Amino acid sequence: MTKIIDFRTDPSKYRHWRVAYDGPVANLFMDVDEDAGLFDGYQLKLNSYDLGVDIELADVVQRMRFEHPEVKVVVMQSGKDKVFCAGANIRMLGGAQHSHKVNFCKFTNETRNTFEAAEADSGQKYIAAVKGACAGGGYELALACNHIMLTDDSTSSVSLPEVPLLAVLPGTGGLTRVTDKRKVRRDRADIFCSTEEGVRGKRAQEWRLVDEVIANSKFDETVQQRAREFAGSSDKADVAQGITLNPIDRQIADDGSVSYELVEVVVERAARRATITIKGPDEAAPVDMNAFTAQGDAAYLLRLARQLDDAILHLRLNEMEAGLLVFRTQGDPEGFAAHEALLMDNAGHWLANEVLKYWKRILKRIDVTSRSMVALVEHGSCFTGILAEILFSVDRSYMMEDAFDGDNRPMATITLTGANFGPMPMSNDLTRLETRFLGEPEAVDKAKAAMGEQLEAEEAEELGLVTMILDDIDWEDEIRIFMEERASFSPDAMTGMEANLRFAGPETMETRIFGRLTAWQNWIFNRPNAVGADGALQRYGTGKRGDYNMERV
Repeated sequence: MTKIIDFRTDPSKYRHWRVAYDGPVANLFMDVDEDAGLFDGYQLKLNSYDLGVDIELADVVQRMRFEHPEVKVVVMQSGKDKVFCAGANIRMLGGAQHSHKVNFCKFTNETRNTFEAAEADSGQKYIAAVKGACAGGGYELALACNHIMLTDDSTSSVSLPEVPLLAVLPGTGGLTRVTDKRKVRRDRADIFCSTEEGVRGKRAQEWRLVDEVIANSKFDETVQQRAREFAGSSDKADVAQGITLNPIDRQIADDGSVSYELVEVVVERAARRATITIKGPDEAAPVDMNAFTAQGDAAYLLRLARQLDDAILHLRLNEMEAGLLVFRTQGDPEGFAAHEALLMDNAGHWLANEVLKYWKRILKRIDVTSRSMVALVEHGSCFTGILAEILFSVDRSYMMEDAFDGDNRPMATITLTGANFGPMPMSNDLTRLETRFLGEPEAVDKAKAAMGEQLEAEEAEELGLVTMILDDIDWEDEIRIFMEERASFSPDAMTGMEANLRFAGPETMETRIFGRLTAWQNWIFNRPNAVGADGALQRYGTGKRGDYNMERV
């Protein structure tokens, strides 16, 4: 049986990271256990990483927000001498399946985006304290921090050596952050990305590859001083205590189906699809934020968020041939709206803010998931507010019209709330409705005028909120035909088509990262120059360069 990649972890299980908390400053040490790779066949030497290392980092970043809201500055540093991080493990990349390589790159970029946005979203600023070699994905870790400090000695440098060494793209996020975030001049970036040894010292600062270069004798002291300065100037409110994120309970059946308390995933491998059913609230909304905070991670919207997030990641990495994801909801729309309203009305409360920002990240994760996606708005559903965003994230949506024979569930409705008009933007910095109605912005205003109404099929169709409404006669046949057709198409063509269609409107650093990952890295990871028997990834460490087909494509 294929090994199941589990995204659930906690500090008691960490093999690669440790954190020392000191009031408003957290010192985060990358100290990779070279013998604890996710798979056999390679060692994680020189603080190199694989997906398992990044799963732990994602957990650290999440817990920093929920369990340690007192933290205002996080110092990311190495727990080893003379190396910050050597980047993604080359042996792992050389031996991994193509699909794993690309999904690994996507998850690492999502994790970097999460701590990169932590200052704006949560008031937690990340500093990269670089001593020793900081190469490839290691420099990408630093690039995603808000401030980079480099020690000035003969061994410390930053580099993106993937092109000359490995014949692959520097992680996509690396190149994009160099040009779009740090605004390095194009010709200097060209030199930087073509040079194995990278750039050190004052030149790294002059080229804007780092923010500060500090003498080695004063480095550690200056880093902690800078962390205290940033913490002192932070406008993040003081929070005495966070909440505990307990383990997520789930069961996986022999057929691949997955059960959580609030999410059910039915996997139909022969049909190459998975149906995700989201359950509405199982209790009334808390009366106020004190009651919400007292519930901790048992609060409905946080509990649901964690389970849905885990389900999406599980399907991505463990059910590669489930090419169609079907989203359903069942529950009370008014009950869901009440839970959401408590958070929206108290968005300035630290925990309400964290839960809402977490939902923003989950919806973005759905947006960039390389699967065909459809939503079914059935009788008894609760596509309300945040959950209604799923309707505008998927490729198509179908809604039941009028009563269905023998179906006594409440009529299918969609309810829009304030969550649909600003706080949950896509990677293009537009809301999903703004992206949906890019050519008719007045349609967003019409939808906003209907906010709070339980919209039945004809009203939802008139407002453009669903792809198609279907009655009792047509529902089963139309849905079946769509699903069978989708499963028959080339998955490569679908990935390309969907990634192009989902992100209309302006380009941002984030859309560039994921667009380039979908197109260029996907292509490069298939090319023999990188992954062939004589390609650079296979020959790395042998003393022989890759044998390249020199035809330019």
